Amino acid sequence: MNTGAFRAFRHRNYALFFYGQSISQIGTWMQRTAVSWVIYSLTHSPFMLGLAIFSQQFPSFLFSLVGGIVADRHDRYRILLITQTASMVQAILLALLILTGHYIIWEILTLSVLLGVINAFDLPARQPMVHEMVREKEDITNALALNSAMVNIARLVGPALSGIVLQVFGAGICFSLNALSFIAVLTSLLLMKLPPFIPPAQKKRVFTELAEGFTYLKQTPAIGTIALLILCMSFLVWPYDTVIPVFAKVVFKGNAATYGYITSFVGLGAVLGSLFLASVKKDANLKLLLLLGIVSTGIGLVSFSLAAYFPIAMVCAVVLGFGSLMPVTVSITIIQMESASHMRGRVMSYIGMAFFGMLPLGSLLVGMVSQRIGAPLTMLFQGIIALLIAIVFSNFLRSKKTSFKWKRTYKTPPSL
Repeated sequence: MNTGAFRAFRHRNYALFFYGQSISQIGTWMQRTAVSWVIYSLTHSPFMLGLAIFSQQFPSFLFSLVGGIVADRHDRYRILLITQTASMVQAILLALLILTGHYIIWEILTLSVLLGVINAFDLPARQPMVHEMVREKEDITNALALNSAMVNIARLVGPALSGIVLQVFGAGICFSLNALSFIAVLTSLLLMKLPPFIPPAQKKRVFTELAEGFTYLKQTPAIGTIALLILCMSFLVWPYDTVIPVFAKVVFKGNAATYGYITSFVGLGAVLGSLFLASVKKDANLKLLLLLGIVSTGIGLVSFSLAAYFPIAMVCAVVLGFGSLMPVTVSITIIQMESASHMRGRVMSYIGMAFFGMLPLGSLLVGMVSQRIGAPLTMLFQGIIALLIAIVFSNFLRSKKTSFKWKRTYKTPPSL
């Protein structure tokens, strides 16, 4: 297990982190599925589904840049201990709210906002910490690929479990299980042995550091263009999951288990995408993989929106999951590998701003459009938009200039 596809596990800290996060991610996907189902069951409104996603993710947009600066200035390990503990408290409060039976929509939305604020500080600290846990640079790419596989296996297992638990025990148990899952990741963090944190020699003003991060993106077009691509996909394409509960309950006349199945088949496609990325040749061009992912996403959205027979729709969901994984995974890999170490937190905060800023706005847009023209037609338009984005960025993604290889010698770009 310490060689080949699992060579990053020879680093004890990373192995601990991976196992803890694996359990926690399953709980997180259970909670995500349950929140959407509770909101839609209470309101039967696609717009409220969009608002629920907006409430959780827009705070991450507002605070992500500050989170990036905090991650660059302070001990990321301690930041993770705080954010993971806070996430557990949020899950406990949500579970208590549902189990007592005295809850209304605004209370669920308020707790979603709280989680969004926590995530704004968690993501910029958690992603770069891989470089601290994996000491040998040639294993970084493998660790990032394993992270992607972990998240997408959780995306497969979590919603399926959530659908069953929702149907048999109710949403309160889903949220309780998520709260318990944080014990695993907190335990893994406490068992780690990391080198002492060395604070930066000079701390600049917040706005100065933010400006440096933006300038760095402009001076590194390979990263800046990918950030723009993520922004477009986050606003117009990736919020497709906003209307999946509508497909489950209205289009396919199903229940919570049906919703769990759809989300799990999307997760199955994402797992297959992870395996595909792990099996590509060492000299594969990352930008072409990025283009392939966008096109596959478009095809998956168009075919799922037109599928009237549930088993066929599940096949389309696998294609959708396969395609939607690659743009995220490949983009993060390029950004992690190409960013200067002292800029990595700020770069990830800008990427987080593009993702968490546009995704909730896109969810609101998708919810409003779906309210007027229906979920199938909304998803059809999203698929067409994905194919148009692929065409617009095709020159950059097919060009040989600044092409990236799937496995390459780690090299830090010149600092500013």
